[in-house]
Amino acid sequence: MKGSAYTIGFAAVLGSVCALLLTAAASFTKPYKEANQKAEEALNILLALKVPLPDEASSAEMVKARKENVREKQKGNLTTYEYSPPDTGGKVLATAMRFAGPGLWGPVKGFLALEPDMKTIRGMTIYEQEETPGLGGEIVAPWFRDQFVGKSIVDEAGAPGIIISMSGEPAANKVDGISGATMTCDKLQAMLNEAIKRIVEEK
Repeated sequence: MKGSAYTIGFAAVLGSVCALLLTAAASFTKPYKEANQKAEEALNILLALKVPLPDEASSAEMVKARKENVREKQKGNLTTYEYSPPDTGGKVLATAMRFAGPGLWGPVKGFLALEPDMKTIRGMTIYEQEETPGLGGEIVAPWFRDQFVGKSIVDEAGAPGIIISMSGEPAANKVDGISGATMTCDKLQAMLNEAIKRIVEEK
């Protein structure tokens, strides 16, 4: 009985010590994690808006570039990020907004940026995704994302929406999908069109 009591007591003490160590570790790393997340977000906003950055910019430089060149605005329920460099006298060169939704295997999050006409895509970035490497994971590849640049967020009839598909005729609002990743492309199309819908409603 004494042996059992000792074992239980030792396990309880060990568990408490481990819990304290994990809590301490989480508290210690939290500021660094938050700083990295802030830098990652800043980088993706800047890339979508095509804000010039020095080669191999540090996290601090990216956060500074965002602070100096991008202003956050609230339009109804839509948060936008306007690219307005100090030397333009307040002129907005591009506007970005978040998009997010469920992918095939996990959440997908990114930024969509538009030219001043608010119809032409300037850039698109994805900073979080869990899709299959080589298939749905190709949504982060430059060859795929670069297709969106210059595309319209409305069709020839003026209806808002972007199309991601391997089939069909070329169109001003259509980009090629990814072979073997139809479901991921469909989900990305849905979340982009939800963001586009909010943009049109709040314009």
